[in-house]
Amino acid sequence: MRALVPLVLATTALASPAPALKPRLDDGLARTPQMGWNTYNQYNCFPNESIVHENAQALVDTGLADLGYRYVTIDCGWGVEDRLPNGTITWNPELFPQGFPAMGRYLHDLGLLFGVYGDSGILLCGSPPNSTGNLYYEDIDARTFAEWGADSLKYDNCYSDAATNYPNVNYAPSTSPHPRFANMSRYIQAQDRDILFQVCEWGIDFPALWAPEIGHSWRIGNDIIPHWRSIFRTLNQAVPQTDFAGPGQWPDLDMLLVGLDGVLTVPEEQTHFSLWSILKSPLTIGAAIPSMRAKSLEILSNADVIAFNQDALGVSAVLRRRWSDEGYEVWSGPLEGWRTIAAVINWRDEDREITLDLPDIGLQYAGTLQNVWADETVKGVKTSYSSVVEAHGVILVQLAETVEEGVYPADVFAATTGDVTTFSDIYAVTSSPNFVLNITLTEVAEAATNIAIITDSSRRPISASIPAGSSSISASVSLTAGSNNTITFRNAPPLSFITLSPPEPTYYTGTQDFTLTSPAGAYTCPDTYCLPAGSKIVDLSTGSAATAHINSSTSGSKYLEIDYINNEVAFDSSWGWGSNSRNLTIRVNDNDPVRLEVPLSGRHSELFGPGLGWWDSSRLGVLTDGWVKGTNELVLGNEGGEGGFTKYAPDVVGIAVYD
Repeated sequence: MRALVPLVLATTALASPAPALKPRLDDGLARTPQMGWNTYNQYNCFPNESIVHENAQALVDTGLADLGYRYVTIDCGWGVEDRLPNGTITWNPELFPQGFPAMGRYLHDLGLLFGVYGDSGILLCGSPPNSTGNLYYEDIDARTFAEWGADSLKYDNCYSDAATNYPNVNYAPSTSPHPRFANMSRYIQAQDRDILFQVCEWGIDFPALWAPEIGHSWRIGNDIIPHWRSIFRTLNQAVPQTDFAGPGQWPDLDMLLVGLDGVLTVPEEQTHFSLWSILKSPLTIGAAIPSMRAKSLEILSNADVIAFNQDALGVSAVLRRRWSDEGYEVWSGPLEGWRTIAAVINWRDEDREITLDLPDIGLQYAGTLQNVWADETVKGVKTSYSSVVEAHGVILVQLAETVEEGVYPADVFAATTGDVTTFSDIYAVTSSPNFVLNITLTEVAEAATNIAIITDSSRRPISASIPAGSSSISASVSLTAGSNNTITFRNAPPLSFITLSPPEPTYYTGTQDFTLTSPAGAYTCPDTYCLPAGSKIVDLSTGSAATAHINSSTSGSKYLEIDYINNEVAFDSSWGWGSNSRNLTIRVNDNDPVRLEVPLSGRHSELFGPGLGWWDSSRLGVLTDGWVKGTNELVLGNEGGEGGFTKYAPDVVGIAVYD
């Protein structure tokens, strides 16, 4: 079922436009995200021939290869310090006695693909003991990889900054990594075999802007660590990059932790695998396959989740809503065939029931909903769906035969008795008397008719007149935030459907409509940045606040959309507490504040781009309580931030209030 009248309410949207993209590499490779296995997560920089053989054979024996896991990559630790007399790179003969050409033949005979590993610096990551890198030898090394029968190259970024004497790791290099990666890409493209090129420079210099021109995937951030907290950190970095994904180029969230002993629980593995899948990350197994527990193997083998990742549409899911106080969030995106995928993450350490309101993912109705991990299929889902989800688990649902949000077909949502028709399961994003109701009749009215419209929150019926010869009318109605509103029509002719639009929001600019206390201040951005206002509140810390006085037409709960800026990228801190997020609190009158942990918004280089990424705004919606009719005090701050790791809240451009 497809609705005739679309309605879109922005929940999470990029307030800054996408930067101009260069042409994307188009060589027919990676039309869907690559899948495979890599030695690093399980064996670190200590691979050997038997390890690779055993895991490659296990890919075939377990059926994982048939599901798409075909690239087998030998990561760091395979090389030696010195090149051969002719200048070519070579393997460690003690670890790989048969050699890499033989490894390529072995993998190809199994129907698999051979992934090699290199580095844009003078040494490979994992040195010492030193293994020579590819810097200054790109031409000969690309030819060597091709001669070995390589099908992919993972290209890393250690020991690469000449200006600072080639340190192991440099998160703030003197120049962009781009030219070094582009140089190797040119030589890889010149070979007489297809070699998939994976840009692995840890998200430095915002590679989403330039990596698609030279490679098939790019690492969006620092290494994943074997801990649950790294999932939140990685997702926060993915938020401003999702729209760069597409056939041939994919944002790489790093290798999977699924199956590593003692790292994640089964629900955590399901969450991890689900989000990597729907964000269209390459799916690279990092655990030892022969000894993997059965539940982990089942997760990696889930054909539905793999199909979401490999969907031909190639569109990533996006963050739609986040409830930081309640500890859950919603991601969703489209699939081919007019289907929708959605994931609800339970960040809390407890099992509980969570409700997905379909309007939060742009829908009002689903003829079919498949809950993948619960192995449940439900028919005729109206407005919301609830399910019990385990601690750190996920509700992963596929929805089909859908109707857009705000559209209510009478044959689905209405019941009629005599001349009374009642629509139920009506959703309202905010509490307001200013929702626009459009009523469409099944037939053109032969005579003028007066009808009464009653909602749960209206004090008295609204009278509306349908003129003769008309098939539709509009009216303003009052609704309460939530999914359980009803709208009743008395003396109405047969109705086809109704649509509801939220009130137009009022926008409050941070630097003009808020009073700031030190150290918070105002900053004016250059043209086309810090949208939509062109300015922002900065230095909003645990000891300062931004206060506005806002008039409301009713009491109750109000939905706000916050345009924020955050580009505090966790590089050094990613091994510990770094989360790529900042804490923002919103207090209405004297009520408890609502907390929102905002992700990154930067869409330019944090080293060399305009504003270092601190002029790129994004948007998140949040529901706030405690509003009264008349004047309300709205206070933005970072209450409780001193108990965390971020002294400063995100910069704030402005807030849209739906009243």
